Amino acid sequence: MSENRVVQSFKEVSSSYSMREAIAEAKRCLHCKTPQCRTGCPIANDIPDWIHELSMGNLGNAMRIINGRSNLPAVCGRVCAHERQCEGHCILGKKDRPVHIGKLERFVADFDGEMGLIRETLAQKTRGRVAVIGSGPAGLTIAGDLARIGFMVEIFEMESEAGGVLMFGIPEYRLPKDVVRREIRKIEELGVVVRCNTTIGKDYTVDDLFDRGFDAIFIGTGTGKPRMLDIPGNRLKGVHQAIYLLRLVSLHQADSISRDEVPVKVGQRVFVIGCGNTAMDAARTAVRMGAADVQVIYHRTINEMSALRAEYDDALKEGVAFNWQSSIVEIHGEDEVCSVSIECNGERREERADSVIMAVGQVPASRIVSTTKGIEVDTRGYVLIREMPYGMTTRNGVFAGGDVVNHPATVVHAMQHAKKVVEGIVRYVDAIKLLEAIN
Repeated sequence: MSENRVVQSFKEVSSSYSMREAIAEAKRCLHCKTPQCRTGCPIANDIPDWIHELSMGNLGNAMRIINGRSNLPAVCGRVCAHERQCEGHCILGKKDRPVHIGKLERFVADFDGEMGLIRETLAQKTRGRVAVIGSGPAGLTIAGDLARIGFMVEIFEMESEAGGVLMFGIPEYRLPKDVVRREIRKIEELGVVVRCNTTIGKDYTVDDLFDRGFDAIFIGTGTGKPRMLDIPGNRLKGVHQAIYLLRLVSLHQADSISRDEVPVKVGQRVFVIGCGNTAMDAARTAVRMGAADVQVIYHRTINEMSALRAEYDDALKEGVAFNWQSSIVEIHGEDEVCSVSIECNGERREERADSVIMAVGQVPASRIVSTTKGIEVDTRGYVLIREMPYGMTTRNGVFAGGDVVNHPATVVHAMQHAKKVVEGIVRYVDAIKLLEAIN
């Protein structure tokens, strides 16, 4: 571990703008006739319009414009891949000075959350009833968008608190839990009902939900089942999944479990397999939990990693070491991990290890599909959907979206897909209501 390593806390890493700084940054926007930043945003946020309002100090108008496209602006302002999306397309980026759109979005959303700038007009809930299974980015987007146009929406969440990956899969230092809670409260204020500690496939089935009078059901349960690398020793004590580590750390921070239940211990030597954003989160979380040495093992090069460069840079500053073009080929130990064999460029070496964290992807769990007739999946368990109405599964009235369909992606891409599914749900429910009226 680097001697320059600074002990890190779970306090949010990035800082917000002051009012003066935010307005000054907003004034840099050229308000392009053909805004490339909007093209780069997966949910087509009206970026120049709300930035223009912010530049004049009209934060309420800015927030109203943002709400037109996003249910989670304070989240997106923090965890979106801005460098690859909106900011990456900003025309000022040609001079290496793109407008800091993500930070501005965070500023407006936080200011609104703290000051309560606007209260949206609630539509009468007469258009239909929709059940949403899962309260991650896709589920919250579906719920918020449908509630705004007159649907009665109920979210069913298996955890004790809503938020899905936002609450249990992204560390506090990147996305404070109070920010997630605040965004969810805004969605509840639209009339959405959230029911936690309720597992569909166990407490209720999809058929039960239809029997309770729902016109359509949306499955947005993400990819909660982790993949395990098939290498010797992968079942030893001390081998864990990254999403498992992140979830337990979140529960510990909420005082739901003790420190002893978190798998990374103080002073340990930890190896993280993978180099996506989840791997970065796991490595940086291990540092914060007191690991003495954290090593990332990746079989490709730095130019091929899926993690954001900013996440890599921050991990490096915090003392995480990176092993490129390397693979762990065996984990050793009698009952628990004691060492790993690493192969790099045809050479093999053994390193002492206390913990191995796998961050190599997830697939959907089968709880809902296995208890419901008529929902087909592909060979890897991803739910199959139709183009018309968009998002509907092979069972009428049951829709799916986000990672459970698209394979693991980012928060905003789950939101992007959910917005398309909203259109499919609206068409379907409107159609069955029309048929009911005719008959």
